[in-house]
Order: sequence, then structure tokens, then C-alpha cells
Amino acid sequence: MFKHLKTLMRNDEGASAVEYGLLVALIAAVIVGAVTIIGTNMSAKFTEVAGKLK
Repeated sequence: MFKHLKTLMRNDEGASAVEYGLLVALIAAVIVGAVTIIGTNMSAKFTEVAGKLK
């Protein structure tokens, strides 16, 4: 029985899954931030170009 408990305590597969999940969440947050910034800059440029065309 103690051998089984030691095996369960050494099992770190769940920790790896949590780490991968956090990594994916961080990457997603960076992508969302970058797309938001680029979208804002693109909108300003399009507005500027549209104003010059009138």
C-alpha cells in the first residue's frame, strides 16, 4: 500500500498539463493584445487615408 502511495505522490503528469495550459493562456493573451494594438493602428491609418481622399 505504501508503494502505491509513493507512486501517486511522484506522478507529475497533472502538473505538466497545468503548465501547458498556463503557457497556452499566456500565448493567447499576447496574441489578443497584439491584434488589438495592430487593429487600432490600422483603423487610425484607414481613417487618415479616407480623410485625405475627400
